[in-house]
Amino acid sequence: MSESSTYTFQLDSEQIQKLKAVLEGLGYEFRSIAYAHFGASKGKLSLAMYQSGKLVVQGKESKSFIEFILEPEVTGVLPAQTGNHAESPEQYEPHIGIDESGKGDFFGPLVIAAVYVDRGIVEQLMAKGVRDSKLIKSDQKARALAVEIKRVLGRKWSVISLEPAKYNELYGKFKNLNRLLAWGHCTVLENVLEVVPDCPRALSDQFADERLILNQLKERGKKIKMEQRTKAESDVAVAAASILARAAFLEGLEKLGREIGVELPKGASGAVKKRGEEIAAKHGEVGLRSVSKSHFKTFQECLNLGLDLSL
Repeated sequence: MSESSTYTFQLDSEQIQKLKAVLEGLGYEFRSIAYAHFGASKGKLSLAMYQSGKLVVQGKESKSFIEFILEPEVTGVLPAQTGNHAESPEQYEPHIGIDESGKGDFFGPLVIAAVYVDRGIVEQLMAKGVRDSKLIKSDQKARALAVEIKRVLGRKWSVISLEPAKYNELYGKFKNLNRLLAWGHCTVLENVLEVVPDCPRALSDQFADERLILNQLKERGKKIKMEQRTKAESDVAVAAASILARAAFLEGLEKLGREIGVELPKGASGAVKKRGEEIAAKHGEVGLRSVSKSHFKTFQECLNLGLDLSL
């Protein structure tokens, strides 16, 4: 598959509804298209869902979207995991995988996790069914699997959960999400390196210039080969990190919901915005800021509408 190609699929009515719900949860922007149920876009990806049931997927991120979102979450087709492992012998070598959760969610924390693996650990994780958390539809299953992963790893993992108060403070300091992510990646990476100081390599999904991470590691006296690539979640270490991050995000989201007295939905959909307006109306800016990421444009929209409702 070429990342820049155009792909077409035929979906039934149930799959169309699933697709729209998934896109809403991931924060896609919707638009009207002639003879279509909807059009949607995010980053370098564009979709058109026509009334005939034809779905058109275009853009440089098409392959990743199809393999990690459309097939497992909408059409019910799972990528052949054994094929990924067979084609990636380097994932059995000692390395640290890093991933995050909550980056695109308006409510809740940003969570970053790091996991160390070697051949023995990889084989144990694979036996337990570890794979990219995006392919695990059940939150309950992801949380249960996170417990199993920790049992296998012992002390060879690290998770940091930046609740909105801390997240908003750091975002104000860094002024840039990629720099904040680089700081978080460095933090969990250094935590794991305290346990396995001789680990030669770390791997994460592509999100920024890797020098953002390497420069911070160099400043702190750490030397390790840092790799970034698209679809890094096919690597077992990164997949395990993604599951730990997702489980911690869910826990943090529920905790914040209990504190403010309402259930906080995931993603950045219309339902999320409505809940934000309700929180702003009842608790004002301080209350909304305590459970959300205030640099999202949704924050000001919720605040304005919420305050209008409270008058």
